Amino acid sequence: MRERVTAWRSSGERVALVATMGNLHRGHLALVREARAVADRVVASLFVNPLQFSPGEDLDAYPRTLAEDRRQLAGVGCDLLFTPTPDVVYPRGQAAHTRVEVPGLSDILCGASRPGHFVGVATVVCKLLNMVQPDVALFGEKDFQQLLVIRRMVADLDMPIEIRAVATLREADGLAMSSRNGYLSADERARAPALYQALTQAAKALHEGQSVESVEHAARAMISASGLEPDYVSVRAASDLRAAETSVLDTEAWVILAAAYLGRARLIDNLSVNRART
Repeated sequence: MRERVTAWRSSGERVALVATMGNLHRGHLALVREARAVADRVVASLFVNPLQFSPGEDLDAYPRTLAEDRRQLAGVGCDLLFTPTPDVVYPRGQAAHTRVEVPGLSDILCGASRPGHFVGVATVVCKLLNMVQPDVALFGEKDFQQLLVIRRMVADLDMPIEIRAVATLREADGLAMSSRNGYLSADERARAPALYQALTQAAKALHEGQSVESVEHAARAMISASGLEPDYVSVRAASDLRAAETSVLDTEAWVILAAAYLGRARLIDNLSVNRART
């Protein structure tokens, strides 16, 4: 893989990386299409990273669909598929491996519910960026916290790589596309769009000048009433995920982030909010 990428870059070609855990859906393919638009060559990585799974999570059950993933990637113009195994990524084992931590962004929101998750994410993304050495790497906005963790890591470690965000791709009813949506039963799938509906109602309420506290409370109630178990709903600054210091938003860019449990799935989503009208 490194020899191929080095040859491309030596000939002046711009290289993009799309890092995935496989079981690809149209959201992943949108990342690859965007990568083709901003680079001459596209590398996709497929690695189910054990370091970002907590004990009792779905590491063993996570769907592995390599043959279908390979077919889909070829159909959207991916030049190279990189599929390292755990012993390649962590040759001394996970416990003895150097880890990367992004303080301040890693232990809130999803990080509070999944301790150590973003250390695993930052570590494996750092490794993949060093392995592939792309000019640009693309990540979806659906996991907004992950996107900010990666951007901060790249900036703090002076990595000469552009991080590009790609908008969340949604189903027709608003549900954010996710590999874990496959865990949902038919009934659960029918209820799942309530998470996005709660976010859209929350954004509307913030625009109308309602307080952050009342909006977060109403969104959690709406999620619960739809049969989902809310983990959190939180209005945060889009730049660094700090909580709103006033009850009504100012002109800064904000984002509403939410997570909820539904059956075997843990759903996450977010929605950007412009200046609230007061």
